[in-house]
Amino acid sequence: MVLCLAPAMLLLLLGSPSSAGRNRCLDAAEACTADARCQRLRTEYVAQCLGRAAAGGCPQARCRRALRRFFARGPPALTHALLFCSCVNAACAERRRQTFVPACAFSGPGPVPPSCLAPLDACEHSRVCRPRLLAFQASCAPAPSAPDRCLQDQAPRCLRAFAGLVGTAITPNYVDNASARVAPWCDCGASGNRREECEAFRGLFTRNRCLDGAIQAFDGGWPVILQDQLDVHQDPENSLLQVSSTDGLLVGSSLLPMLPVLALQPLL
Repeated sequence: MVLCLAPAMLLLLLGSPSSAGRNRCLDAAEACTADARCQRLRTEYVAQCLGRAAAGGCPQARCRRALRRFFARGPPALTHALLFCSCVNAACAERRRQTFVPACAFSGPGPVPPSCLAPLDACEHSRVCRPRLLAFQASCAPAPSAPDRCLQDQAPRCLRAFAGLVGTAITPNYVDNASARVAPWCDCGASGNRREECEAFRGLFTRNRCLDGAIQAFDGGWPVILQDQLDVHQDPENSLLQVSSTDGLLVGSSLLPMLPVLALQPLL
């Protein structure tokens, strides 16, 4: 099948060789483009998320499924670099925010986000979302006994669990292009007598020092595979050289109490 993508989407997929050396999100985009598996899976989710549902709008279920497949089957060094690339200016941060087509995968049909109780309730009844949220809670939980309240080796597990939420009912994203703050598309303004529960859920993203630290620390562990890709940017003609890559419902009344970590399976 031949896909006809708009110029803006081609830029999203291919990056810009002339500016890639100054923008790590573009570096990540080019590295994914140069890897056959990463690029194939990325093209699939872009095509799905830009598609049209029968009744208009976007096919959000198909879009999110394609995103889950991207993270489950794509090279982790490349998929995580696209999600956690560091930015020093608004243009880079906006590109990062748009990477996973948030108009379809992240936000809803209206301009006002719903109560966080709606996606939370949907997640509790989803065999895909529920174990992933539990894994995220456990992997990114503060550790009171640690000097800075976060375990030394916690960051990689936390980032993997966070990436596992992309494509679920509580898909998170960067909330603006001026920071690295993340949250699902929801708020707690209309949560009624469940306001405390709502704030506790949203706080897993907005008041989580271990998640914030893991995202900020990702830049210090920039994968070697991407550093190699940076080297070829000195020669734009070789900037797209092939980069090799290594190849049931849970029960309980609420997801919010801390539970033991669960293995994060690629539930598709």
